[in-house]
Amino acid sequence: MTTIIDLFEQSVDKYSGNTYLWEKKTDKFTPTTYEETRNEVYRLAHGLLSLGVKSNDTIALLSEGRNLWVVSELAILYTGAINVPLSIKLEGPDLLFRLEHSETSIIFVSGSQAHKINGIKNQLPLVKKIVYLDEQDVYQDNEMHIADLLKLGDEHMANSPDALVEARKQINLDHYATISYTSGTTADPKGVILSHRNYTANVEQALTLMDIPPSYRTLIILPLDHCFAHVAGLYSFMACGASIATVQQGRTPMETLKNIPVNIREIKPNLLLSVPALAKNFKKNIESNIKSKGKIIDNLFRFALSLSYKYNKEGFNKGRGGTFIYKPLLSLFDKILFKKVREGFGGELDFFIGGGALLDIDLQRFFYAVGMPMMQGYGLSEATPIISSNSLKRHKLGSSGYLVTPLELKICDDNGNELPQGQKGEIVIKGENVMMGYWKNEKSSNETVRDGWLYTGDMGYMDKDGFLYVLGRFKSLLIGNDGEKYSPEGIEETLVQHSKLIDQVILYNNQNAYTVALVVPAKENLKRAVADLYGDLSTLEAHKKAIMLIQSDIGLFKTGGEFEGQFPDRWLPATFAILEEPFTEQNGLVNSTMKVVRGKVEKHYAHRIEYLYTPLGKDVYNEQNVQVISQLFG
Repeated sequence: MTTIIDLFEQSVDKYSGNTYLWEKKTDKFTPTTYEETRNEVYRLAHGLLSLGVKSNDTIALLSEGRNLWVVSELAILYTGAINVPLSIKLEGPDLLFRLEHSETSIIFVSGSQAHKINGIKNQLPLVKKIVYLDEQDVYQDNEMHIADLLKLGDEHMANSPDALVEARKQINLDHYATISYTSGTTADPKGVILSHRNYTANVEQALTLMDIPPSYRTLIILPLDHCFAHVAGLYSFMACGASIATVQQGRTPMETLKNIPVNIREIKPNLLLSVPALAKNFKKNIESNIKSKGKIIDNLFRFALSLSYKYNKEGFNKGRGGTFIYKPLLSLFDKILFKKVREGFGGELDFFIGGGALLDIDLQRFFYAVGMPMMQGYGLSEATPIISSNSLKRHKLGSSGYLVTPLELKICDDNGNELPQGQKGEIVIKGENVMMGYWKNEKSSNETVRDGWLYTGDMGYMDKDGFLYVLGRFKSLLIGNDGEKYSPEGIEETLVQHSKLIDQVILYNNQNAYTVALVVPAKENLKRAVADLYGDLSTLEAHKKAIMLIQSDIGLFKTGGEFEGQFPDRWLPATFAILEEPFTEQNGLVNSTMKVVRGKVEKHYAHRIEYLYTPLGKDVYNEQNVQVISQLFG
C-alpha cells in the first residue's frame, strides 16, 4: 500500500460490489458500491483535467459531509492536485486567509456554504473556477454546477482515455495529498501538509489497534475536513471494504444536528468516531430519556451504573477484587436497561473512538458501563493524526491507549533530553505518519519536526504497561471541548497593549465549554478611572464599576465591539478572575527572561479557575472579584 489512489484501487478490485457510501437525501439511505464510487471519481477527475488542472495545483473543498465530498477529494488526488479541506465553521477573514495562503485555484462548495464564497470571491484573483455541489439560480463566467463538470469529464474520458493514467504516474509516496489548516502557536493558522504516504501509513498503523470487518458501517458525525475523520473513517473503512454514511443535511445547522440520532438508528453503526462535546450530548440525552421513564426506572438505572462502575474498574482489571459476584446481576441489568440504551444507537454499536481532546474518565466509565465503550485515543493533525488509542483488545480507562505500530515515541524535558518511563514531559514521536511540514512556513516546520521527530507540544508519560497518558499542553494552547485549538498569546498581548486597566492577563481553556481569564489589573489606572466617575472608592457600586470597566475593555474585541473579528469569540474570556497581586519573579510566576510561566500560574490559581466554571463564577460581578477590588481600593 503506498498512495491513497493505490489503496482505493486495491479496495475497489477486492470489494467492488460492497457498499462504500451511504447517503440520505430524501426518506432513506441509499447505497453506492466501491465500483460505482470509482466510476464517479474517474468522471470527476477527467473533468478536472479538462479544466487544465495540473500536478500540485491546490483545490479547496468547503462542504458538509456527503458522497460528493468523498468523490471530490479522491478526484482531486487522482489528478495529482492537493486538496485543501475547509471547515464549514469558517467565516470571512479566516476563510479568506486559508484560500489566499494555500493559493487555491478551484473551489468546490456546497449550496449552504456558497454565500461565504460569494462574499469574498472578488478578493481571490487566483481562483479560476468555482464548482457548486448544489444547483444555483445564476452562474458567473467562472462558475459551474458539478453535473456540468462530470459531463466535461465524460467527454474528456472519451477523447483522452489515458490522461488520468498519465496524471497518476506523477504521484509518489511523498506527493502532497492535503493541506489541513490548524490553529498553531502563532496568530495565523498553519497549513499541515500531509502526503499520500502519511495517510496510508496512518491507516496501516490504525488497523494495528482496531479490526474493521467488511460488514462494518459507520456514520461520520465529525467534520470530514479533519484528518481524524479521514483516517479513522474514510480511509480505514475503505482499506477493509467497509462502508461509511454521512449525516443527512438539514435546512439549518440545528436541523442537521437533530438528524444525527435519527441517522444513527437508521444506519445501525458498528463503530462511531466522537469528540468530548458529542459524548457529553449523547450522555445527557440518554440520562434525560431514562428520567422521562419515571423515578423507579431512573433509580434502577443509577444503581445499575454504580454497580457496573465497581465491576468494570478501569477495564483491564474488570471483575477483580471480588467484584465478579456482581456479574449475574449486571447481566440482568444489561438485558432490561443497557440493551435499551444501545438500541437508541442502532443496537449494533461495538465501540466509539474518542479523539480531538481528552475524554473525561467519568464519560469513559459511563459508556463502558452501558456496553458501548468509548475508547480514548490521542493524536494531532501533524501526525495524520493517530498516535495511540485504547481498543477492545487492550484498554485502560483514563489513559490515551497504547501506541500504533510501527511508531517511535519518547518523553522529553524542556531541553529535549529523553526522560525515563513514568516521568512527565513533552511527547515526541517518529514515524511515517509525521507530516511533511507546514505550508509556506519553514520556520515553524523546522521548530516542530527536528531530525524526523515531531515535537507535539503535549505533555504526558508512559506507564509500565505501555499505556500513554496525555496531560494537556506542554506549551500554551487553548483547547475547546470539541478539540479545536488556539494560541492565547496574541489575544493576551493585544488586551494588555490596548487596555490601560489591564497589566497582565492569562487565558485558560482546557477542554471546557468556554474560555476564562486571570486578570492582573493596572491598580492605579483603575482607581483613577473609578474615582473620576464616583469619587468615593469604598462603595459596592464603585467596586462593581471597576469590574465593568475591565469587562468593557475585553468586550471591545467581541461581536458588536469596536475591534470585533480580530479574534474568534470563543477564545475571548466569557468571565474572569481579578487577581490581587501581579505575576513576578519574586512569587515564581515569571521566569528570568520575564516570561509568565503559564503552568505555575494555572497551578497557583487553580481554585480561582475552578470557581470561574461554576454558575456563580461565570458572573463577572461575583463575590471573589468584588472582594479583590475592595482590597485593591482599600
